[in-house]
Amino acid sequence: MNYNKHFNLEGKHAFLGASQSTWLRKTEEQIIDSFARQYIQSIGTALHDIARKHIKHRVKLTKSAKKEIFLSLVEDYRIPPFAIECGIDFDAVFENLMEYTNDAIGYRMVPEQILYYSDYCFGTADAISDLDSVILNRSLRIHDLKTGLTRAHIEQLEIYTALFCLEYNIKPSDIDIELRIYQSQKDEDDILHPEVLILNPTAEDIVPIMDKIISIDKKINSIIE
Repeated sequence: MNYNKHFNLEGKHAFLGASQSTWLRKTEEQIIDSFARQYIQSIGTALHDIARKHIKHRVKLTKSAKKEIFLSLVEDYRIPPFAIECGIDFDAVFENLMEYTNDAIGYRMVPEQILYYSDYCFGTADAISDLDSVILNRSLRIHDLKTGLTRAHIEQLEIYTALFCLEYNIKPSDIDIELRIYQSQKDEDDILHPEVLILNPTAEDIVPIMDKIISIDKKINSIIE
């Protein structure tokens, strides 16, 4: 007698699996909550994709689009409704998404742009100024959308700025820079509110990052060679 074959499950891990046995010590409510939370990353990815489409086609979001976005998460991205309702505060996240999307459209920004220095150092900016606009107006703008609750750090956008300057051979001292992070934050009453963190770094902030990228990349290459 042979064991059953499960080729479609090879290399995968079950939610209620033996390798993650902590669920044995949780209540049913805690397990269901954990099951919903496993979709948080997928929800964030889907919301970024929705924002990308709207920015690309210059279609602003309005409050009346909230139900449409919810249905899109369910129908187009196959996320269970209960996972959206339990995993995130959809009302607060939508407000954040709407402000981020509409600002990017207003500033005529480019969504999901890869910034590249080398195979060891690159990244994707959620929204960045049109390249011709940067050259013409000597002004760079990078916006980042956060859908989770972990407080983001502006250093991520400073790295994007350094990558941009390296890739397009632009001195940070020659341009004005504005970086924005759109993220919902809890107040003292534990209520989520949209928040926009704004920073205007100078060449003194960006040049050391550029130098470190160059130095470490060169070191990695020398080790490999």
